[in-house]
Amino acid sequence: MSIRHGLLALLERGQMYGYQLRAAFEESTGSTWPLNIGQVYTTLARLERDGLVRPLPENEGGQRPYEITDSGRADLALWFATPISRADRPRDELSIKLALALTTPGVDVRAVVQTQRSATMRALQEFTRLKYASDKPEDLPWRLVLDAMIFQAEAEVRWLDHCETSLVRHRPAPARPADHPEAVDRAGDEARR
Repeated sequence: MSIRHGLLALLERGQMYGYQLRAAFEESTGSTWPLNIGQVYTTLARLERDGLVRPLPENEGGQRPYEITDSGRADLALWFATPISRADRPRDELSIKLALALTTPGVDVRAVVQTQRSATMRALQEFTRLKYASDKPEDLPWRLVLDAMIFQAEAEVRWLDHCETSLVRHRPAPARPADHPEAVDRAGDEARR
């Protein structure tokens, strides 16, 4: 989720200032994506520059609330109507890590897989515990975020199982003589004998 659209969605609820936006964002995502207050104000400045929000006069507490503009509502509606593409999601660090582990000498790839599986199983247990600890109707947004995290963790465990099975089946090709010059020299010596 982009912070930009997250803040627009929150401002669609009503006027808010930076700290309120940060708290509402973290509450809506169950604190799974903690926001730095600097990110909030930087994003608000960009949204204001792009005409998607407008600042209001400071309140008696000295905070400057923002409100969404009609252009902001149109941008938000387009975001909600547009599916998220796989290409729009961040790179999968775990798959990159395993691909590099396979090609880096001295790395025990099975240990990397097992370590990740253990961490993912712990996370899955924690997400499940949190889900069942929250049963109020107003907790539905948080439970849906937890469900997504549970499904992603379950998929990661299945993928790690697949990786481990693939590693068991994988037999590295024997080194060719061209890969090892000393083997070429020995082969030449034996042929001359």
